[in-house]
Amino acid sequence: MSELLLLCAGLIAGALNTLAGGGSFVVFPALLAVGVPPVIANASNTYAALPGYASGALGLWKDLRAYKDRLLPYSIVALIFGGLGAELLLHVSNEGFSTIVPWLMLFATVLFAYGGAINRFVVQRAGGMRGAKLTGTILVFALLAVLSVYGGFFNAGLGILLLAFVAVAGMSDIHAMNGMKLWISMVVAIVAVIRFALSGSIDWYFGSIALVGVTVGAYVAARLAHRVPTAYIRRLVILYSAGLTVWFFWTVYGPK
Repeated sequence: MSELLLLCAGLIAGALNTLAGGGSFVVFPALLAVGVPPVIANASNTYAALPGYASGALGLWKDLRAYKDRLLPYSIVALIFGGLGAELLLHVSNEGFSTIVPWLMLFATVLFAYGGAINRFVVQRAGGMRGAKLTGTILVFALLAVLSVYGGFFNAGLGILLLAFVAVAGMSDIHAMNGMKLWISMVVAIVAVIRFALSGSIDWYFGSIALVGVTVGAYVAARLAHRVPTAYIRRLVILYSAGLTVWFFWTVYGPK
């Protein structure tokens, strides 16, 4: 039953990531449900999401080539600070991580629900800032560093934050923006997974079952994407993640 649950969770998560985002809201609690400790569940969730980031970035490589001069500096920042976020996670106990999971889920849920409005606001502001040649300044790299730490520590919601980042950094083509978002997510996930693997913090068995599900679900959803009303899916994900967040708060902070 555990294997079936994780496979189904992976299939749903892969489809969600392709159609609307929010796959981590499914895989992470599924790993917890089968008995994986919180820190290891979080690390295993990052491992399961990695192939989706890589395949997505590869699929948008033609759009990314126009910004290939940014790939190396952005990748260096993502590697260093994504690794720092992963290292930070490994210094938090399962009990300590359990107490902050509800707050992380709340943050990620709000980001998912209002990500479109956040990105529109950032794009409008970024339009005025480009005249000051904000792209490539310390502020941009500092923002990327903070987001990479968050991504190495907790994966959910990173994509929305990175879309806002690339808008601030001066990108406007949505396909290139998505490609850069996936590229940075991939780099953060790679360094995090390497660090988690070296510390023995990945449940390879359960994580790999979820990974297979995510990969298959993403592929199938990509083939059927034009037939699926993504707006309705987003609403369902928001309702589900909000309910899940309430449940986490009740479990951790409710009466014992």
